[in-house]
Amino acid sequence: MALIEGKTGAWEMVIGLEVHAQVISKAKLFSGASTAFGAEPNSQVSLVDAAMPGMLPVLNRHSVEQAVRTGLGLNAKINLTSVFERKNYFYADLPQGYQISQYLHPIVGEGTIILDLEDGETREVGIERLHLEQDAGKSIHDQHPSQSYIDLNRSGVTLMEIVSKPDMRSAEEAGAYLRKLRTILRYLGTCDGNMDEGSMRADVNLSMRRPGEPFGTRTETKNVNSIRFVQQAIEAEARRQVEVLEEGGEIVQETRLFDGMTGKSRSMRSKEEAHDYRYFPDPDLLPLELDPAWIEEIKASLPELPDAKKSRFMSGFGLPAYDAGVLVADREIAAFFETVAEGRDPKLAANWVTGEFFGALNKSGIELADTPVDAKKLGGLLDLIADGTISGRIAKEVFEAMWESGEDASAIVEAKGLKQISDSSEIEGLVDDIIANNPKQVEQFKGGNEKVLGWFVGQVMKATQGKANPGLVNQVLRQKLG
Repeated sequence: MALIEGKTGAWEMVIGLEVHAQVISKAKLFSGASTAFGAEPNSQVSLVDAAMPGMLPVLNRHSVEQAVRTGLGLNAKINLTSVFERKNYFYADLPQGYQISQYLHPIVGEGTIILDLEDGETREVGIERLHLEQDAGKSIHDQHPSQSYIDLNRSGVTLMEIVSKPDMRSAEEAGAYLRKLRTILRYLGTCDGNMDEGSMRADVNLSMRRPGEPFGTRTETKNVNSIRFVQQAIEAEARRQVEVLEEGGEIVQETRLFDGMTGKSRSMRSKEEAHDYRYFPDPDLLPLELDPAWIEEIKASLPELPDAKKSRFMSGFGLPAYDAGVLVADREIAAFFETVAEGRDPKLAANWVTGEFFGALNKSGIELADTPVDAKKLGGLLDLIADGTISGRIAKEVFEAMWESGEDASAIVEAKGLKQISDSSEIEGLVDDIIANNPKQVEQFKGGNEKVLGWFVGQVMKATQGKANPGLVNQVLRQKLG
């Protein structure tokens, strides 16, 4: 639990997140219009999306299936009956004057997410609900000095609003929650999680209290579009609230906007309550009734999810919790690792994937699918280490050459003459020469200074340009010096 120290003592954050996740679907929630990202403004708008008179919504079955898959992936209750309601408010990019959403009877009820924290600990955060709703359009204010433009391409796109319980107590926990939720959604194939494209965004509900006291008045920071900005928004709003409270003021329940460039938030409007939206069941849509057998079919089709995969990596491969958590955070990376580790030392495979491979991937800025060193090639490099053909140090040099050329490790080792020297007679000759030329260090070792052995090993490795088998060098040195 992270506390903020104010002038009058410690304060505790109480954080809940509302995440809007765009469903992966080729059509919108109530129309057949395309959902492709990056299209020309107003080129993906049906008559339903534009709210033309007489147009009726038709529910997209695939969107419903995606919501159920997500609910199952969150270990949540799937409600067999849910109701679409009209959330009434006026805004220029909302053609109907209302949003079709769910309120009293959502499609998914309570669930849980297990957070993987940086210190290796885990923490459970409750899910309050998941409901389906249609997105609004987009108002564009920076294209004309005195006019705003409206793009309705997003109007009607399927959103899942995933509401957490107020269980988080720090910006770090909120970041871990968003990363874990995004990972689960990507494993399930229900949302791509690309926050920079707007397909996943978060509203931050935050209040401050003295530890152990009841919840305080909360504010909501709307539409934050990166995990880094969410954490910055939490820190900034927490500090602001503490300053207000310690000066004797009161927190106003309001909606705020966060500016990632300045790191500051500003008031947008007073926070609405449910009655302000005049929710009522949409008369054009019947209650949604789900068949239990259909839910079981969807459940049977779920992939192995991150928590289960992490547990398997720990028990089956003997990996520590941190390494397993890093590897399962991305489904493609997890599959890559399993291919590398198959039939090999899994800990060595994990070290290379999370070390040299991740380092090269991040430095080059390319996607996993475009890497010049695929899982098969990396596995081939590890085979050369395992059978003694090359040392671990030489392997790093070979890996760099593989990344630059895309060639197999064995071809590079052969072409550059990098094979490890494992001929004991050759190593014995080198050791004899080095011992003969360094009597002072020999005396130090015989006098009990074990560290000198490392110096001798370094001299042999230097003489062989790192090609000598380190294990054999140690063995021969101990024999000769003993």
